[in-house]
Amino acid sequence: MAGATQEQKPTPENMTMMQAFEWYVPDDHKHWQRLESQVEQLKATGIDNIWIPPGCKASSPSGNGYDIYDLYDLGEFEQKGSVGTKWGTKNDLLKLVNMANESGLGIYWDAVLNHKAAADHKEKCNAQEVDPEDRTKTTSDPYQIDAWLGFDFPGRGEKYSAQKYHWHHFSGTDYNAANEKTAIYKILGDKTKGWANSDDVDTEKGNYDYLMFADLDYDHPEVAEDVLKWGIWLSKQIPLKGIRFDAVKHFSEDFLRKFITALDETHGEGWFFVGEFWKDSLADMTRYLDRMGRKFSLFDAPLVYNFSQLSKTPEADLRSVFDDTLVKVEPVNAVTLVMNHDTQPYQALEAPIEPFFKPLAYALILLRFGGYPCIFYGDLYGIKGEHPFPPSCGGALPNLVLARKLYAYGEQADYFDYATCLGWVRYGTWDRKFGCAVVLSNAGPGEKRMHVGEMHAGEKWTDVLGWSQGEITIGKDGFGTFTCPGTSLSVWVNKEADGRDKFGKFDSDIYKS
Repeated sequence: MAGATQEQKPTPENMTMMQAFEWYVPDDHKHWQRLESQVEQLKATGIDNIWIPPGCKASSPSGNGYDIYDLYDLGEFEQKGSVGTKWGTKNDLLKLVNMANESGLGIYWDAVLNHKAAADHKEKCNAQEVDPEDRTKTTSDPYQIDAWLGFDFPGRGEKYSAQKYHWHHFSGTDYNAANEKTAIYKILGDKTKGWANSDDVDTEKGNYDYLMFADLDYDHPEVAEDVLKWGIWLSKQIPLKGIRFDAVKHFSEDFLRKFITALDETHGEGWFFVGEFWKDSLADMTRYLDRMGRKFSLFDAPLVYNFSQLSKTPEADLRSVFDDTLVKVEPVNAVTLVMNHDTQPYQALEAPIEPFFKPLAYALILLRFGGYPCIFYGDLYGIKGEHPFPPSCGGALPNLVLARKLYAYGEQADYFDYATCLGWVRYGTWDRKFGCAVVLSNAGPGEKRMHVGEMHAGEKWTDVLGWSQGEITIGKDGFGTFTCPGTSLSVWVNKEADGRDKFGKFDSDIYKS
């Protein structure tokens, strides 16, 4: 009927993911159990999906999984010193995943497909040493090496897969047992194999096919077939919502496209795929997304580098925070983050962020439009190990996540008019009407007069973090003057807004110390 009011569609919920581990989680084989105990709390806080650590058998009971030995052993077979992985047994993993699915919390698998580690025996093959800084340049004549390249999986036998791996399934390795020399060796065959084609891997260091351990050769049909079968097998073993792919710069893009297509054909489209393409080059990242057909996301490494630089520069100009970032140019395909297992203190130190800046950085990824934010286990629960850290953000990270879930909706108005103090407003939507006003400063106390809408006139707004005291009354013109403490932030919301009673409830003591 002409003039009829069109039915309004519900506003989609904001989604947040979490990397559900850090490098120094105790190797007591109880991580799956601890995560299972957190499922309901994480969901209530506003976490929708968790990226769990690599659950395949590693080189030792303490291995984090990036030193991967057997794709098909999820903590089921006595191999490499234990039945379980560092994280727990396959039975524990299934309990976690089933609990998560019942609670509406999705699981993303961490797939390590570039290499294998901890071979069962040595094999002789011909190889050449290459320049570590330019792998297209050889630094020796071909000669025979004795390398750890034989994988028999004796604890598993032929269950799930009969495929064994030998020297001809690999393109490179890093150790010659014959002369006990460590180097980067390009493996040769009857026909010189070489690295992957330059258009199939990243061109850093000439050709970045080789990363570590025994580098899988996806030009070998047996390798491609076995790993494709593993992906479909995994998806039937574990009810997943997506996959995080490790080290995508280093292995075949063509194979990865086939892998994603095979999973889509098996389960129907809708899985979430994100790759670790850790490089401070926006141009290279966008070209990779183009080649992957946009059915893929990447972690926004340039944004992490910006956070790091701004946090180390006194009174830095915060208005540059999104310059040359993936989320600015590809907001749908960018997974935004502040820290992960490769950026935390005392680990890779690729882009550490000063502690005072973390709440600001998390507000910038959680409370604004664009990107799919990923929070870090170590920031939520703290970091263990030789150099332990408590939960970051003064324990306020769960409140920032909850503020995203409840209030960060609708049009966004930016107040980026001062170098060391930023502000923005989310106006809300017809069915998520409360909205929020955010002010942050990397210098002294901040203040912004911002418009939140005449529909809020007379309302009393307070800071959900509790870091700014007092109330702000919204004027008849829809404006309010919002403040934040020095080197801090505030998230202002109507004090009568639905959900205000949920803040401050998160228990970060996952280890029950």
